[in-house]
Amino acid sequence: MIVLPLCNKHFNSIMRNASCLQYAFFMNNVMNTTEELVLSVRELSAGDIPLLTDYWLNSNPGFLSGMGVDLSKMPSRSDWHSMLEEQLHQSYAEKKSYCLIWLVNGEPVGHSNVNKIIFGQEAYMHLHLWTPDARQKGHGLNFVKMGIPLFFKNLELKTLYCEPYALNPAPNRILEKAGFQFLRTYTTIPGWLNFEQPVKLWSLSREEFESRK
Repeated sequence: MIVLPLCNKHFNSIMRNASCLQYAFFMNNVMNTTEELVLSVRELSAGDIPLLTDYWLNSNPGFLSGMGVDLSKMPSRSDWHSMLEEQLHQSYAEKKSYCLIWLVNGEPVGHSNVNKIIFGQEAYMHLHLWTPDARQKGHGLNFVKMGIPLFFKNLELKTLYCEPYALNPAPNRILEKAGFQFLRTYTTIPGWLNFEQPVKLWSLSREEFESRK
């Protein structure tokens, strides 16, 4: 499978224009037939809330635990709906969480969100592919690359952090490939939905991100 990398002009365009929320990678299946896949990202909309809630409430418990989720802390459907809907009515400066939806050929397959936001300073990123069919295909890395400029631009961040479960190799590989710098490993409760766990802290500064363009 061949991935056409996101070229610098796309990064530059998005950093200049915060309203540019969707663009694409084209993937060709190098077999007898050619399949073109369009990967895109956009902000959370009201129609995504049931899908995102289903992901959290209907995913295999073992899968969630493998990401470091404490199942005893799982909110109800109505609580998820309230938390997600709140984002839709807040300015960027007011947001406690900010979510981007990941799509393949226009169909939502996952999301990336940031929380622990200090507007104009920093935020912590989380990565989620909802469907097993979308995993282990390289999509996660491409989606992360598409979302990074939006997080930096819209939240005016100086540093983007991510602290995935140290025993979950997939996000740690993605972060390294996306250019994040590994800082350290430590034990903590990284979020309100997690149990105490070892995490790996990664960071990407806006200065480093922009220097690659």
